[in-house]
Amino acid sequence: MPCPVLTSRLPNVGTTIFTVMSALAAEKNAVNLGQGFPDFGCDPTLVDAVTRAMQQGLNQYPPMVGVPQLREAVATKLKALYARSYSATSEITVTAGATQAILTTILAVVHPGDEVIVLEPCYDSYVPNIELAGGVAVRVPLTPGTFRPDFDLMAAALTPRTRAIIVNTPHNPSGTTWSAAEMQQLERLLAPTNVLLISDEVYEHMVFDGMPHQSAARFAGLAERAFVISSFGKTYHVTGWKVGYVAAPAALTAEFRKVHQFNVFTVNTPVQYALADYMADPLPYLMLPDFYQQKRDLFRAGLAKTRFKLLPCEGTYFQCVDTSGINDLSEVNFCQWLTTEVGVAAIPLSAFYGNGFDQQVVRFCFAKKTETLALALEKLQAI
Repeated sequence: MPCPVLTSRLPNVGTTIFTVMSALAAEKNAVNLGQGFPDFGCDPTLVDAVTRAMQQGLNQYPPMVGVPQLREAVATKLKALYARSYSATSEITVTAGATQAILTTILAVVHPGDEVIVLEPCYDSYVPNIELAGGVAVRVPLTPGTFRPDFDLMAAALTPRTRAIIVNTPHNPSGTTWSAAEMQQLERLLAPTNVLLISDEVYEHMVFDGMPHQSAARFAGLAERAFVISSFGKTYHVTGWKVGYVAAPAALTAEFRKVHQFNVFTVNTPVQYALADYMADPLPYLMLPDFYQQKRDLFRAGLAKTRFKLLPCEGTYFQCVDTSGINDLSEVNFCQWLTTEVGVAAIPLSAFYGNGFDQQVVRFCFAKKTETLALALEKLQAI
């Protein structure tokens, strides 16, 4: 019997550029600065806490919304950093990573035909998530070169069918962070509407040069309509653990949890208890900006000795560069050439645009050991 014909829910989705470039990097034995994950370990204390939780028998289903201790720890952090009180009981949910949190949020609030504004370049899960919910992604470009929000374009994109807007700060892939003034402008833009805000803040603890992270939780007019999403994996160098959280007003959280219980139900129990214990000391996340700024500064100093043109990096662990001073290759072809001939893998920014917009800019990840960065820089400086 032939295999049944299946009509794809995501007909335009193929293998991601991250998978493609990582495979090419492995094949060519290149230094992989493409995919965004650290090549160094987490604090051994955190691993010990997971082991201890498992040994104590904390291995069965936890509460669907997350263990109370972890939700309390998140509420305490949000209050301390952003002066916003969230109820650990009714307004914070532990998720299987931030990507699941984003999908669940969209499935909870987007109905067929609803429009969701995405600001390009954007993380690659946003648009497929919207399409899975039957929604329509409305792509609004950030300003090329600076990647700052264009509020005139955003205002023009708002219609009576707009259900939500997704904002990501600090921004992957550009490393731009929104200012307080820009968040206030967003607050004013959305004030007369019923538009929800999906605030992707997974790099919240990676903002540099002494600047504070401008969480949506800081602004009353945004917080009241926002799903604030973050990632323990990014913060504590454990991306493979896939644990995150969503903070949102109780009425929004209630709808979120209706979907959460059926697409995940719950999240790894011993890891939740370990994270709760570890968060009792805020120092690890308070020190994270300095930790990554040192890596950023080391990497930028090395790149300054190359033919790349450096773009600003205000946050995240990504550094974008202009390649036009090296050759005329498209971003995709440049990354293939760089991996194959130079031995360093990067990601083309065009992969973060629906139309493949090419501005001869590629993204490096500097969440790497010093020796990894040094080896990459040695190869890049030889171009």
